[in-house]
Amino acid sequence: MAKVLTQSEAKSMGLAGRKSLEIVSGEKGSQAVTLRLVEIPVPKPGQTLRGPHFHQGFEECIFVMSGEGCTEADSGKYPLRSGDTILIPPGEKHVTRNTGSEPLVLLCFFPVPDIAGRTSQER
Repeated sequence: MAKVLTQSEAKSMGLAGRKSLEIVSGEKGSQAVTLRLVEIPVPKPGQTLRGPHFHQGFEECIFVMSGEGCTEADSGKYPLRSGDTILIPPGEKHVTRNTGSEPLVLLCFFPVPDIAGRTSQER
């Protein structure tokens, strides 16, 4: 049965240095996908930034809704702007940072219903 999931019902992930709302996941009835809306603010001078992480056994697809940023990954640095998409393979360490003058807003897609148990900080 189809289901409408609203942003107001999304689960706040409480991740450091960003606002992350989990809109779709196994908790919401998904069998095979997680969708997060992420907003990364412009960093403040001296602010400690989030470190890299990786996903065991599944890829991540990030669509940039607005703003400018850069994904730093094992394979290189990838500048991003509104309308761009980056696909990160399973197991590749990565972090996306805001490099612009306004919030960086992302849609992050994962082909699994629960990413928490298979996401780890830098190895």
